Amino acid sequence: MSLLHKNVSAVSEAIFREQRQLRKERLLASPGLIIGFVGFVIILILAVLVPALSSADPNAMVVVDRLKPPSAEHILGTDEFGRDLFVRLMYGARVSLWVGGCVAIFSCVLGVVIGIYASYFKVLDHILMRICDGLIAIPGILLAIALIAALGTSSWNVVVALTIVYTPSVARTVRASAMVVREQPYVEAAKVQGFSDFRILWKLILPGVISPLTVQASFIFAQAIISEASLSFLGAGVPAPAASWGNMLQASKLVFSKAPWTMICPGAAVVVCVLSLNLMGDGLRDFMDPRTKGGAKK
Repeated sequence: MSLLHKNVSAVSEAIFREQRQLRKERLLASPGLIIGFVGFVIILILAVLVPALSSADPNAMVVVDRLKPPSAEHILGTDEFGRDLFVRLMYGARVSLWVGGCVAIFSCVLGVVIGIYASYFKVLDHILMRICDGLIAIPGILLAIALIAALGTSSWNVVVALTIVYTPSVARTVRASAMVVREQPYVEAAKVQGFSDFRILWKLILPGVISPLTVQASFIFAQAIISEASLSFLGAGVPAPAASWGNMLQASKLVFSKAPWTMICPGAAVVVCVLSLNLMGDGLRDFMDPRTKGGAKK
């Protein structure tokens, strides 16, 4: 028995090492995932540590320092009110990351509930999917503006509006994946054995939709950041004078010719953050898709 136990342990350890090596190879074969993750983490760290990096108030006006170009004192320069752009940029990152993260989480949770139940119950499928189709038919930015106009301008209302905008697309993705999982033999066997619908949905079908859901969550995170910046730029997002990338872009319109850095810096921040999240999403999709395994080895 001890010899058999040792052989089983050795085989298990060898399999574990092989799987770990394969995961490492697949990770190294996806440089976009690494680059995107590093870029996102840098932005996140700067946003979290900004109070420790600078004690300046992001909304404090210093008229004598208005429209100063980048220098040792002000790394990214100042805006038309003399506010430090680097400090405002990092506080704006907090707003964008908070809005994007909340929207990604809330829309994924609601989308999972709607999509899984719609995939399993035909009556709910007809009702919920028609509602989702109606919401998807409305351009997202227009729907968000209409909802914020009804709810009022605040960061929480932006989260609510964007959650309503992005939940239907998540629900359709989850439904499509869940319908594939529902036809698997182990789900049919669970039905025959008398498993409850709740247990089948959340114990057997849910794990099968986690992979595509994780990938879509990263893309929704990026889209929500762009949408929040667009809404703030249009005056329907986070109300001024709060530091927000969209507010900074909106304010820079009047002084762009004299101080181009006031628009370049927040614009570059949006591009870098969204690009990092998109690279992460593409990398996660390749990393989680077993069909790319052979291509990664090649």
